[in-house]
Amino acid sequence: MQPSTRISTLNTEGSDGWEVFYRARQRATAGEPIVELTIGEHDVSTDPSILAAMDASARGGHTGYALVPGTHALRQAVATRVTERTGVSTTPDNVMITPGGQSALFAAHMAACDPGDRALFITPYYATYPSTIRAAGAEPVAIAARSEDAFQPRPSDIDAQAANAKSLLINSPNNPTGGVYTHATLEGIAHLCQTHDLWLISDEVYDTQVWDGAHLSPRSLPGMAERTMVIGSMSKSHAMTGSRVGWIVAPEEIIAHLIGLATNTTYGVPGFVQDAALFALGAGPELEEKIAGPFRRRRDLALRILEQQNILRAQPPSGAMYLMLDVRATGLTCRDFANQLLDETLVAVMPGESFGPAAQGHIRVAMTVGDAAFEEALSKVIAFAKAQVAKGCA
Repeated sequence: MQPSTRISTLNTEGSDGWEVFYRARQRATAGEPIVELTIGEHDVSTDPSILAAMDASARGGHTGYALVPGTHALRQAVATRVTERTGVSTTPDNVMITPGGQSALFAAHMAACDPGDRALFITPYYATYPSTIRAAGAEPVAIAARSEDAFQPRPSDIDAQAANAKSLLINSPNNPTGGVYTHATLEGIAHLCQTHDLWLISDEVYDTQVWDGAHLSPRSLPGMAERTMVIGSMSKSHAMTGSRVGWIVAPEEIIAHLIGLATNTTYGVPGFVQDAALFALGAGPELEEKIAGPFRRRRDLALRILEQQNILRAQPPSGAMYLMLDVRATGLTCRDFANQLLDETLVAVMPGESFGPAAQGHIRVAMTVGDAAFEEALSKVIAFAKAQVAKGCA
């Protein structure tokens, strides 16, 4: 028996450098002192107060089936949060709670696309974007954002691919680049979505991690609320990655259909996890800043260190927990750089190609270890890069 074509062709990008992560994780598990600057996992656990709320809810009996669209209290809390942060009136009927942001990404594409439809997305991209689009039966179409544009997508490039497309997926603040889309960029995207009648799927899971400028949800732009689906999550804002609780905000009609999809797929999110998320949102911006603060601090630390050399070029991240470094001056491909760096220094980073061809020549550094360890690891990355240049000059 053979698997379906749909399931066997989800991933067509190959390894794309992800073997560096797997090698690093295997070596760390075996006891080697690997410094992992690979994936977006906080260096702190979920706050004890959130875990206490989860425990109390579970012990209080909220362990059975929860309402598929989410508890009313959590949907209301998300709606209130979105209204306050964006100025767009949002009700619980605009919200469905999902098992993390990834589930919401899949649901949004299921809502926007029919089988065979063209679904646009920006590269560099979060690793699952193309396969998520394929899982929904659509055809992923990548649009490159360039490092020389600070990884801001050019509306003209989107326009060139927009004919007969059904959706556009964007991510700001961006993983992997750390870019925050400007007002002008988002206005251009909004105009194109209206011109070409595209659904806009806006992945905003890093909206609490903005270091320069301000986060703007495109749903708040004129004429966009009725054609935008926003992806949110507790994973990055509250260090709840393993709890798997996120949401999708969309027009009421879309949410009604998505509830039907969830009934036949995930069947909702555990009630005690939702109660923990409700507690966490109720803790206010102070807790969110506590989670985000270390990444702001390490971003500033990294830029100060990088200013002292001229081999690795950084695109200063305006948000998120990542740093993109241009390694082309070393003469190595980004994959060779990452593999040799791991072998020689025990520091693990991600090759840019893991996030699409537009990130070739770069590495992504996750700022996800303590300050002292991060400073030491980044210094090792720089020393390694200098050694490669010296070898080439010898």
